[in-house]
Amino acid sequence: MRTIFSPDHALHHPEQEIADGMLKPAVEIPVRANMVRDRVEAVGLGPIEPPRAFERSHLERVHTADYLDFLEGFWAKWLAAERVHEAFPFAWPVRGLRSDVVPRHIDGLLGHYSFDAGSPLTAGTWAAARTGVDVALTAAGIVNSGERSAFALCRPPGHHAAADYFGGYCFLNNAAIAAAYLRDQGAPRVAILDVDYHHGNGTQSIFYDRDDVFFCSIHADPADEYPYFLGYADETGTGAGEGHNLNLPLALGTAWPAYAEALGTARKAIDAFGADALVVSLGLDTFEKDPISGFALKNQDFLRMGEALAGFDLPTVFIMEGGYAVEDLGINCVNVLTGFEQA
Repeated sequence: MRTIFSPDHALHHPEQEIADGMLKPAVEIPVRANMVRDRVEAVGLGPIEPPRAFERSHLERVHTADYLDFLEGFWAKWLAAERVHEAFPFAWPVRGLRSDVVPRHIDGLLGHYSFDAGSPLTAGTWAAARTGVDVALTAAGIVNSGERSAFALCRPPGHHAAADYFGGYCFLNNAAIAAAYLRDQGAPRVAILDVDYHHGNGTQSIFYDRDDVFFCSIHADPADEYPYFLGYADETGTGAGEGHNLNLPLALGTAWPAYAEALGTARKAIDAFGADALVVSLGLDTFEKDPISGFALKNQDFLRMGEALAGFDLPTVFIMEGGYAVEDLGINCVNVLTGFEQA
């Protein structure tokens, strides 16, 4: 399996995040991707290649132009406001406030284009996220050309980013952009399976009213876990998208037997949809030792996950998402890919 990777991911290197009501050392940091790359090399999974450069038009198939302009131009505005530290939003247009106006003030802009306070913007965020999109699109192009699978070692992750807002460490939705690309290249129906511990709220919202992309997410019950306000089982799509969204929330403490059952449910739904290609949002924070999560999957369970994903029998693009138990992250990620390859 070919892996696409760019060292430019390290341009986004936050030092702190807001969690549990306080500033803490950031957990979404460059060592995450580097550990996975090192493991890919160590086991000889396949070649590691740089991404191709893609036009912005591919991003605009998923994200609004004003949101992209905001991300690209944000740091210059931040510096013009005589600020040099990492940027955290702190005010949002919640119920009763207006969301149809875009403030001129930098703090208003931050609130308008975000949904949490835990995802700092830095001087290198745009460049890293933009390169991550190229990584995802290069992997999608490999699969579109006829190869069975490819791995996009993206960072920062993307599945919490919606058409016009960031959050959850995510700024550009790599999986959604890859799925849109596969559609544009001729795949009639594309399925996205999100196996991250946290619900892929951004991906769901992007495709919620479409019938050509099926979104399925296996995640911790949002009544107990981030992102709290999306990811419930009764969210099945709207309009043309009705019946094309499947959420499978699981209880805290979930171990492999219950998780495997959910994977089986996902496979039946994606089979019924008749997908021509599969995009996997590959979060590894379901691991029992993950510092910000609450499932109980073990190292060997990720081999089983890869084997189960191979059973979908679809051309598959793997997109790296979360996973914060750094010492085991490369092992667990490559276990999925190895299980898939060997099945």
